[in-house]
Amino acid sequence: MPKIVVPEDRRKAVSKAVVRVVRHSGVEGATLGNVAKEAGLAIGSIRHYFADHEAMMIFTMDQLGHRIGERVAVRADRLLAAGTDRRTLVEDLLAEFLPLDDERRDEAMAWLAFAVAARTRPAFRASADAQHQHLRDLITRILREAVALGRLPEELDLTVESVRLSALLDGLTMQAVLHPESTPPELLRAALRQSLP
Repeated sequence: MPKIVVPEDRRKAVSKAVVRVVRHSGVEGATLGNVAKEAGLAIGSIRHYFADHEAMMIFTMDQLGHRIGERVAVRADRLLAAGTDRRTLVEDLLAEFLPLDDERRDEAMAWLAFAVAARTRPAFRASADAQHQHLRDLITRILREAVALGRLPEELDLTVESVRLSALLDGLTMQAVLHPESTPPELLRAALRQSLP
């Protein structure tokens, strides 16, 4: 009986292979050949699911943002339903953006590599800009919901806070990716905790 392959599942599996390759070899190392090898597929299989290398890379960038957004949304629903206190609520939700475990560290390394590449590769720019805005929108949503529940002050300037917290998360993530030995997860959490409104 022939194996049935769901195209979207295969595209996501290739995307995860791209993240692993980018983690070890950078964006430049994520050739079709290297990604195919990492995914355990033939190059022709990769080409079947993506029009070209650029399409594969942009899909991967979009998948990174989607996975992070999904994780935050699921966590938000759980924390809001549990009636978590305001500081814990905001800290736990924002911590989902930080590289606190292997999966999030891989995502952060890949995302940082893509963001830097977007500066000189116009094809990546739109996705990088969209993901950046998506991060700010998620932070604004977290803060807005905390204000609505009375867990943050009503006078809080959500625009300024979302920019400030986005910059904080970017900085902590960069520290953790570039200097993992001196920036362990518990230090990232402590720095986040002390910076909350």
